[in-house]
Amino acid sequence: MPVSPAYRPDPRLPKLGADFADPVVAADFPQTILRFRNDRAAATIGLEGLTDAEWIAHFGRFQPLPDNLPIPLAQRYHGHQFRTYNPDLGDGRGFTFAQMREAGTDRLLDFGTKGSGKTPWSRTADGRLTLKGGVREVLATAMLEALGVPTSRSFSLIETGEDLERSDEPSPTRSAVLVRLSHSHIRFGTFQRQAFLERPDNVARLVDYVIETYYPELASAPDSAAALLRAVTARSARLAARWMAAGFVHGVLNTDNMNITGESFDYGPYRFLPRNDPNFVAAYFDQNGLYSFGRQPEAVYWNLQTLGGALSAAGDTESLVEALNSFPDAYRGELRAALIRRLGLKSKGLDHDTGLVNAAFQALADGGPRLRWEPFFYDWFCGEEARAMAGPRADIYAGAAFANFRLLVGRTDPDRPERLANPYFQRPEPEELLIDEIEAIWDAIAGADDWGPFHAKLAAIETARVAYALD
Repeated sequence: MPVSPAYRPDPRLPKLGADFADPVVAADFPQTILRFRNDRAAATIGLEGLTDAEWIAHFGRFQPLPDNLPIPLAQRYHGHQFRTYNPDLGDGRGFTFAQMREAGTDRLLDFGTKGSGKTPWSRTADGRLTLKGGVREVLATAMLEALGVPTSRSFSLIETGEDLERSDEPSPTRSAVLVRLSHSHIRFGTFQRQAFLERPDNVARLVDYVIETYYPELASAPDSAAALLRAVTARSARLAARWMAAGFVHGVLNTDNMNITGESFDYGPYRFLPRNDPNFVAAYFDQNGLYSFGRQPEAVYWNLQTLGGALSAAGDTESLVEALNSFPDAYRGELRAALIRRLGLKSKGLDHDTGLVNAAFQALADGGPRLRWEPFFYDWFCGEEARAMAGPRADIYAGAAFANFRLLVGRTDPDRPERLANPYFQRPEPEELLIDEIEAIWDAIAGADDWGPFHAKLAAIETARVAYALD
């Protein structure tokens, strides 16, 4: 197969042993129709030269990649789901297919699947993914990457020709297999499982593996478990802050949906905010708003506490508590930085940045129903008031609710203002990804097998990513 020198396989997961993953075989699908391939991501790992037939062979039929995992591994984990412990989890419709190094960063990357068939952890489920679910995840990851959120990248989406029955959407519905590229699929629940089984030796083994593989700078830490928790806490604080700045609601922040590298992944009933609303929920079944927009930082902190509890089998309790207590300050600092970054401005010190961020949230709260989340950041990007006041929301910005925000923005220097020369910023409206548009994209696929709106939306999101240059 045509791989470039950028392809550097490094299959490390088998080092953990049989207590952490099970060898599995992918489903044999009736069809394999390539619907999406991420060539930009493929170029970072030396696989951009694959033909479509080769792509399908590896990411639809799961023929092993050269010198990589000889057989896929379904990982074992537990987790709290809506804060109720569930010991019957694990990779029930996915597996780790390959691992390799990323060009430019040398960080390890996993290929993880969704919808690749039954595993020992499928229970009564069919191990499949709806095509609609795959389409939604591809859109989510593209938009989040454009907005500077640490996220898995959708690598491949292949339609598989099966009719699936689902209770929460019209059935039968079309099926797919998704491959995602992420820096780790080691979850908080991976640690929880070993603690639940009273295997402190395996908790310690997992700590050592994660530090060696993902945090080698912690190798000499006197308390490796506490050092790891502090590092994961910092990454998770950044993730939560970037979600908030992007106006993103994950929807299902269970401990099996958080990983140790602080990347967002596994998108189910997500939503992007139409407008500022702390009580906005993404999942219809989140009736108590546990994972609402405004409660996401709390949810992340709660999940970190469960991780700390699992790590207590291998670390000093007092040191673990100190690591957990670093979250509030880390989150506040990351939120300031994320909002300043999204506004395209330079930091001007703690007091000024705090005042500006508070003013931005207050203005969003007071802006009324016409002020949508994403257009606010688009209008004020790089702090150019003349541009904002010449746009379609000028009357909102001229009101008293925005007086303090305008004052503080005027005292803040733009960061890389040359970005405004991109034609993207000449448009009256930015790219958004609200639920009605997602449904319209799916309706075109479901009703007429029209993939034009899907690919057009991805191209438009890519235009926004390049223009914002937030990564």
